[in-house]
Amino acid sequence: MTVTGPAAPHSASDVSAPDVVALGESMVTFVPSVPGRLADVPSFERGIGGAESNLACVLAAGGHRARWVSRVGADGFGDHLVAAIGAYGVDVSGVRRDPARPTGIYFRTAGDRATDAHEVAYYRAGSAASAMSPATMDLDALRAGRILHLSGITAALSEDCLTLLRRLMPGTPGGPLVSFDVNHRPGLWAEPGAARVLLDLARRADLVFVGEDEAEDAFGITGGPDAVRAALPEPALLVVKRGADGAVAYDRDGGRHFAPAPRVDVVAAVGAGDAFAAGFLSATLRGLPAAARLRHGHLWAAAALTVPGDLAAPPHRAHADRLVALDGAAWGRLHLGPGWTSAAHEAAEEVRTP
Repeated sequence: MTVTGPAAPHSASDVSAPDVVALGESMVTFVPSVPGRLADVPSFERGIGGAESNLACVLAAGGHRARWVSRVGADGFGDHLVAAIGAYGVDVSGVRRDPARPTGIYFRTAGDRATDAHEVAYYRAGSAASAMSPATMDLDALRAGRILHLSGITAALSEDCLTLLRRLMPGTPGGPLVSFDVNHRPGLWAEPGAARVLLDLARRADLVFVGEDEAEDAFGITGGPDAVRAALPEPALLVVKRGADGAVAYDRDGGRHFAPAPRVDVVAAVGAGDAFAAGFLSATLRGLPAAARLRHGHLWAAAALTVPGDLAAPPHRAHADRLVALDGAAWGRLHLGPGWTSAAHEAAEEVRTP
């Protein structure tokens, strides 16, 4: 499986095949209408939440054929998820309805998720998605795209879900490139052993995304990105995210590629990880070099960071390509704030940027 060029192509006649298939649970999200403790909030607004469906929505908004595969309940919340995600242009034909299990939901406070005051209440135990397994899912539909994107969140939902991921990894010759976002969520792991499970899955993937802080929390790896690569030499491409300090990609030929992150006026630090992965995968589908993939990841993450919600439309492709092509000095001067992806802002920027 090559990851230095374009992702595995389909035949010219297979024009309906998705570029990316993303497998994972999405939940209905309830966000408070006003700040405060969950105990004090009088009302909530409904939204959608799920790392893999977020990625699929952003890729679809960026012009790619994206398919989200999951299980939801045969209930109103399941109806909402399928309709809302499908409205982004995502193919939801692979979503299965479970008549016996409910759609997962969660409530969260309106404040910054990085603070101790932030509260999240999950109601996902025994959800329809937790029943995903090789027996309940269409494996051919999952392998139908150029890229299959998975995450460690799915592995934590149930033993059946973990078995499904292990069946899908490693990939098969001629099959999709297997992308894996570690996405360590300590609260989802009731039993110890997350580190062993997630490391094993990461070693099976073609492309892995992991945060430097995440590697320390989940695996106890310190010493920076090079230490993470030493612990994960198997993936053909490993991306270590360092937040505002940029990201490093390691390829199968021993190459090390670093791209600093542009300066961003953060509105809400939610959804950036999923958007970064989507931007990187978009550039991968286009066969761009590793350094350009990293810059596209940063720009798509910046789009998410400069809006209040979890999902943001990525920058127009021509706009992003022009910024990615900047020399190192000009890239270092980038300062992105709310509205930077709009047409008006792009036109003004065109005048200012050499």
